[in-house]
Amino acid sequence: MLLFVGQFQHSLDDKGRLILPAKFRREFENGGHLSPNMDGCVALWTPGEFARKSAEYLEAGRHGSADERRQSRFWATNSSEVEVDRQGRFPLPPVIREFAQLEGDVIVAGNLDHIELWNPQRYAAQVSVAEETFIRGDDE
Repeated sequence: MLLFVGQFQHSLDDKGRLILPAKFRREFENGGHLSPNMDGCVALWTPGEFARKSAEYLEAGRHGSADERRQSRFWATNSSEVEVDRQGRFPLPPVIREFAQLEGDVIVAGNLDHIELWNPQRYAAQVSVAEETFIRGDDE
């Protein structure tokens, strides 16, 4: 099983590209997929994991509530395929950058089956809450 762990900080270049940490690059030699994440960040998926996640959304879109269909539609229409170049860079489309408020510095964080791209301020707020929850031992 593939696991992405750790966190890094990189900066978007003037063309809206981000450098993928070297330890993650091999998994994206055949490209990857970006999608909006419900926590306000962007998820970067390997092709296989993106297909698995897409199947979940497809099922929810077919048989779910109106909200589930809207979420599925939003996720699909705002996702995009990306290629990683020889320098380990990949482009972040404007719609993705706007959704996650990404400009300048970006936190690149492993989250087991995918990588998350965060605005540093949003990430700090999320980590603060997650740390408190982890220490308490519950997931309210």
